[in-house]
Amino acid sequence: MAATVTPTAQAAPSDTIDPRVMIGFIAMVFGMFMAILDIQIVSASLSEIQAGLGAGTEEVAWVQTAYLIAEVIMIPLSGILARILSTRVLFTLAAAGFTLSSALAATATDINQMIIYRAIQGFIGGGMIPSVFAAAFTIFPPSKRSFVSPLIGLVATLAPTIGPTVGGYISHAMSWHWLFLVNVIPGIIVSLTVWSFVDFDKPDRSLLKKFDWWGLLAMALFLGAMEYVLEEGNSKDWFNDQRIVWGAIVMTAGGILFFYRAFTQELPIVDLKAFTNRNFAFGSLFSFVMGIGLYGLTYLYPLYLARVRGYDSLAIGETMFVSGLAMFMTAPIAGRLSVKMDPRIMMASGFISFGVGTYMVTGLTADWDFYELLIPQILRGCGLMICMVPINNIALGTLPPERIKNASGLYNLTRNLGGAVGLAIINTMLTQRTDEHYARLVEHVNPSNPAAMNWLAQVSGRLGMFGLDGDAAALKKLAGMVNQQAWIMAFIDVFLGLTVLFCILTVMTSLIKKPSAVVPADAGH
Repeated sequence: MAATVTPTAQAAPSDTIDPRVMIGFIAMVFGMFMAILDIQIVSASLSEIQAGLGAGTEEVAWVQTAYLIAEVIMIPLSGILARILSTRVLFTLAAAGFTLSSALAATATDINQMIIYRAIQGFIGGGMIPSVFAAAFTIFPPSKRSFVSPLIGLVATLAPTIGPTVGGYISHAMSWHWLFLVNVIPGIIVSLTVWSFVDFDKPDRSLLKKFDWWGLLAMALFLGAMEYVLEEGNSKDWFNDQRIVWGAIVMTAGGILFFYRAFTQELPIVDLKAFTNRNFAFGSLFSFVMGIGLYGLTYLYPLYLARVRGYDSLAIGETMFVSGLAMFMTAPIAGRLSVKMDPRIMMASGFISFGVGTYMVTGLTADWDFYELLIPQILRGCGLMICMVPINNIALGTLPPERIKNASGLYNLTRNLGGAVGLAIINTMLTQRTDEHYARLVEHVNPSNPAAMNWLAQVSGRLGMFGLDGDAAALKKLAGMVNQQAWIMAFIDVFLGLTVLFCILTVMTSLIKKPSAVVPADAGH
């Protein structure tokens, strides 16, 4: 029933799994969890790092941007590196390098050191993420995927969701240095365990002679510049900033060269032929959009709670923990459903759950708190897991073993790019819609509006009793209220847009061909 065994992918056709293989795989999963979690625990505590290193606001943003740019380059590169080095060597080097760079980041004494260490950490750590997906669909037979797919899906979605919670606790209980030091002991354990227990494929050093160095440079310029433009575009007013313009030029030039090399070289850095498999192409598309939902909502909820409710990172983390708990509880259910339900129906159910959750938030007010956000967060957590499992199976479950390593890098890249594109669109929408709503609201707050004038008079009188400049203080308070309402209306617009997006995805699931349990030897060719 399993795919034909190749020299580079010795998949076990039987339903029994060697305990050594399982121990090695669990260690790999934990390594991936560390790499993904590190993005969010640091993003939740950038203000503490900024204060500790005496950095400016724009400088400290690069602590995050450098990691993301480096990671997005490594993820697709990991496919060919795994073939050259073997999964065992690549993952051990990635885990050990991630651990060492985490320790170095904790010793940083200025912002420049921190940015360099974070770039190294993101680049090396990025090799762990696709390796886990490739291993899951190489060493386990289809009968075990009801366990394996929910496990990697849970880790890939849970890590960014609970990141703000973990980051909030660490930065409150200890210093910001522990955001990085917390990786050291687990990283050493993961490195040693993977080296000792993972050995399911062999290296092919001959591929190094055909390695496309120009293709690597082109891909680094293309993806690195794209990530920079998407991360920094909104804060720099997009193409009104010269750096964004140059970033877009580098991205375009790098993209042209990258795609030219990908289609003309004997051994391209990234083999794009995986997209000729219809289910992989659709799975990657859904993964891209899931990145928007996963990273977009992980960004939106904390932003609302910080700006409107005034929560600190710890309170935000405690509120956001609901989604992570819902994912954890849904993972085994999603695994059972994946072997009993048509994956297309399962995906549609997940998208509907997601859409209902975002639609509920379109009733947002300034008074919404933990309990008002409870059901939307539960629907989001359940929907994510119910979607992720069949998307993983559809994208990677029908590819032949020799294609999986490369395809896994592409598949994970689509989720990261989806998150980057989604955040860029969300931030731009928030900025533009807030300005539009503010302008519209201000039109109604003028001397011809009796309600506004009465409110100003009452507040001015009360504040004047305390010896303050009542008129100025009342106007300032009114401007703050109008700005807050404009913000909330912009949030509602974004959540409405996400609802429409998930409705479209629900319909699109009907375009997918139901994958068979058997992986044909020539699938995707």
